[in-house]
Amino acid sequence: MKKLSAVSVPDLHGKIAVVTGASDGIGLRLAERLALAGAEVVLPMRSATKGAAALDRIRAAAPEARVSSRVLDLSSLSSVAALADTLLAEGRPINLMVNNAGVMAPATRHESVDGFELQFATNHLGHMALTGRLMPLLRAGKARVTTVTSSAARTSKINWGDLESVKNYSPVRSYGASKLANLLFALELDRRSRVAAWGVVSNAAHPGTTLTNLYASGPNLGRAKPAPHEAIMKRLAKWGMFVHSAEAGMLPPLFALTSPQARGGVLYGPDGFGQFTGSPTQLALYKSARSAADAERLWQVSERLTGVSFEAAV
Repeated sequence: MKKLSAVSVPDLHGKIAVVTGASDGIGLRLAERLALAGAEVVLPMRSATKGAAALDRIRAAAPEARVSSRVLDLSSLSSVAALADTLLAEGRPINLMVNNAGVMAPATRHESVDGFELQFATNHLGHMALTGRLMPLLRAGKARVTTVTSSAARTSKINWGDLESVKNYSPVRSYGASKLANLLFALELDRRSRVAAWGVVSNAAHPGTTLTNLYASGPNLGRAKPAPHEAIMKRLAKWGMFVHSAEAGMLPPLFALTSPQARGGVLYGPDGFGQFTGSPTQLALYKSARSAADAERLWQVSERLTGVSFEAAV
């Protein structure tokens, strides 16, 4: 298995990459590595201020980088449609796409502007809708699409009778279901692409347990006092236990996205104990994600909820 420092990225000059959630954390590190390898990187993000700061950091690391930001709120289907329309109007093929942005475990149930539970809306529905709307550009670029899931998907399940967690909201359970949805989507996209010859390769990756602000921003939604998650993560990282840096955590998605050895329809993640930390490797597919019927059912439900048809897009 390769050491972390030995993971390399091929020359990406002439390639266009779209990375969601690149204002910080693993998304920012991914965008930086892609830019350093020569890719032109497009960063859709909600905050213009964070977007400007991300561009400054990437340009400082790669002065010749071609990088730009776009406005995107993944929890809003109209925002997703607006971004897709902008990129489609520009008409430039997309070669690499990372569905990375997300929200994790708000203490209380929040709804998106479209009325969906926030984690399901942001983590899954928004990314599926964006990918579907961009299919003409992804096909033109013979793209590889990597969707970032979580090891939480391993012990999760889709509650078909309560997809929106209306009856019984649990921060952790709802988060796990949204990340399982990410994984099922990535697998089904690759299957459909192969069957219909769309020319798009899709896989999934998770970063392990990574110290990012995801552990503060999500858990603090709906709380009067700061959640303990971030402090616990920092303590574990200081002790060198079960937690690694964002720089290390971004390597499995980076490998899945760029390595000539990475394949479609599979899951990548860290090779260490419990998949908490380690070097990128192909993982055995979680039992929770092995049902082709579940993947197809989620696809059909998600197309109905988002109003985005992949068949129509291609």
